[in-house]
Amino acid sequence: MIQKFTTLQDYCSAINIPNAIREDFDIRSFQDNMATVVSQMPAFRHEFYAIALKIEGGGKAITGQYESFLEGATVFFNSPFQITSWDIVPDWEGYYIMFTKEFLAKSRYLQRLLDDFPFLKIDKSIPFQIDKAEASNLLRLFKDIKDEYEKELDSFPILEAQTLLLLNYVKRYFNAKVNLEDAKEAIRKTDVALLSRFQTLIETHFQSDSAPNKGNTHSPSYYAHQLGIHPNHLNTIVKGITQHTAKQLIFRHLLRLSKTRLRQTNMSVKEIAYSLHFDSPNNFSSFFKKQTQITPNSYRNKVNL
Repeated sequence: MIQKFTTLQDYCSAINIPNAIREDFDIRSFQDNMATVVSQMPAFRHEFYAIALKIEGGGKAITGQYESFLEGATVFFNSPFQITSWDIVPDWEGYYIMFTKEFLAKSRYLQRLLDDFPFLKIDKSIPFQIDKAEASNLLRLFKDIKDEYEKELDSFPILEAQTLLLLNYVKRYFNAKVNLEDAKEAIRKTDVALLSRFQTLIETHFQSDSAPNKGNTHSPSYYAHQLGIHPNHLNTIVKGITQHTAKQLIFRHLLRLSKTRLRQTNMSVKEIAYSLHFDSPNNFSSFFKKQTQITPNSYRNKVNL
């Protein structure tokens, strides 16, 4: 099962670094973490936004569909619910900030975060390289934020302003370096592959009466978990390609199987219901009638005249 961290403290504990000073915002230098951080972190999700600048370091980190390891200074991102993993050499240099939705809720200027800074969207969080001058600018901003963060003062307005400044610099560099048309095509190919995997899972799970957790196989959340993505992300991909929701695809497949078994087998309605992972024959009959406006037995009688 993929781990999910809902607080910064849980995340820090899981990767074996000291707790964050604040509950809604954290900033670290990678050097400070290297002595204790877990060097091989299996796939996990968290509920925060993160922006990182890696100057040096070995190994690799994967965020969503992107490997965050390019040669030279690299900016990369994490978005809430995005799957992340890493296998690194403990020699990283650079900085990262993480902030929660609670931090955003307090801000006057970050209410439109994803509209203003689309590189923090889960499908556009594309890592990119920067040159020495750009890296120097970002390092200065990260250091300023860290200095303010460590003061024992009510420094939210300054952290907010510094974060906004950092985001705008990253936006400038991102727009100059990332070809979104190429990225869109790469995302499209990835999305089509994921849709194919989703469709295969639907078909596979209804081929056996003994499928694990079979009572959940009517829910998009079940398949999203199998695919390691958030249900909303699965639905966005499916709808973007097919113009149907993930649940509609599941129900269409269920209806096809239902009609086939009613027409071509001698299975009872009860047997069909349980073979398709319904909790009861009544629930199956209600589903079938809602989709077709007739009962399963009426359908069977009609097609077998």
